[in-house]
Amino acid sequence: MLEHAHKTILLDLARASIANGLKQGRALPVKPEDYPPALQSPGACFVTLQIRQQLRGCIGSLEAYRPLVEDVAENAFAAAFRDPRFAPLSEAEFPRLDYHISILSPTEPLSFTSENDLLKKLRPGVDGLVLEERGHRGTFLPSVWEQLPEPRQFLAQLKVKASLPADYWSDSIRIERYTVEDIKSD
Repeated sequence: MLEHAHKTILLDLARASIANGLKQGRALPVKPEDYPPALQSPGACFVTLQIRQQLRGCIGSLEAYRPLVEDVAENAFAAAFRDPRFAPLSEAEFPRLDYHISILSPTEPLSFTSENDLLKKLRPGVDGLVLEERGHRGTFLPSVWEQLPEPRQFLAQLKVKASLPADYWSDSIRIERYTVEDIKSD
């Protein structure tokens, strides 16, 4: 669990990285040693941007491979300017952004014997899932449960996100779960 001050630092960093992107065309360069030790260690996050509760961009990392402060700065920039679902963020949109940073726990494989067994093991509102099947991959953050509260529906839409049919099933599907620590702007 991060301290409140650390959460504030990460939100400020996400804003600063996007502001730098508007001015310089790149993420804010980060020196991890300039931040508290808890933020220097490797961390994985997703940065979700919204305007008036509508998605405006979401990009993230599933595995911790760089310092958390670097991951936040890079993913905030990418959510604003590189999410293929949206045009790059404009200066006019910047002051209206709401920020949501999800710090991911390490993923853990889920073992199951069937789709019904898997559905029984899901924890709505808690689990983020990564689905992998024969070169297809998709993830849903735990916050997606707000729109898809029923496990069967959640899993079906995750399959669609991974470019598989909603009713697809194979004994070779791999599922990993993770949890998040959420940080939201006011």
